[in-house]
Amino acid sequence: MTTKPLPLTPELHAYLVAHGSPPDEIIRDLAEETRAVLPDQATMQVAPEQAAFLTFLTRLLGVRQAVEVGTFTGLSSLAIARGLPEGGRLTCFDISEEYTGMARRYWVRAGVDDRIELRIGAAGDTLRELPQERYLDFAFIDADKTGYPVYWAELVPRMRPGGVIAVDNTLRGGRVLAPQNADDRAIAAFNDEVLADVRVDAVMLPSPTG
Repeated sequence: MTTKPLPLTPELHAYLVAHGSPPDEIIRDLAEETRAVLPDQATMQVAPEQAAFLTFLTRLLGVRQAVEVGTFTGLSSLAIARGLPEGGRLTCFDISEEYTGMARRYWVRAGVDDRIELRIGAAGDTLRELPQERYLDFAFIDADKTGYPVYWAELVPRMRPGGVIAVDNTLRGGRVLAPQNADDRAIAAFNDEVLADVRVDAVMLPSPTG
């Protein structure tokens, strides 16, 4: 065993991707359409291997009630919904009718639209409409970075004991060590907030995009 970090080079990342279950046609088409229609925003989409992990994690946890903050064109929500059992529900929060319009088409194509509810509006407000009890099994936050503390504050009290909140982009490509803009500074402060939150156990994992 070693504590030395392993650099994730492009070659090693390609090896990692090649040794996981490959994305199916629906995921490939969604990723390709997102890149074609929204080339400047496409980096907001999770990677196919991250989508596979979200499905795996949802199944592993036995998730029945899930929340996603930041849906974009729907790859992460599709992945979570695929991991839900019959009767499971995913509530998605986003501000864009345009982006989520694409998501809706792919939810239908994947046959998971019956287990997803989409709520359009500022999540800081719409999250407050959720039931107050601790009923959520899983939550995924991948939205505007300055809003993370607000989303965290609304979600943590609604998580069941043993529930999991997954938060994307917590390293900002390494820039949390030397923040360069408002989003970097917001995430660095948020990471400190999570670490100090006695209600949760915090685990941070690296990814190629941070």
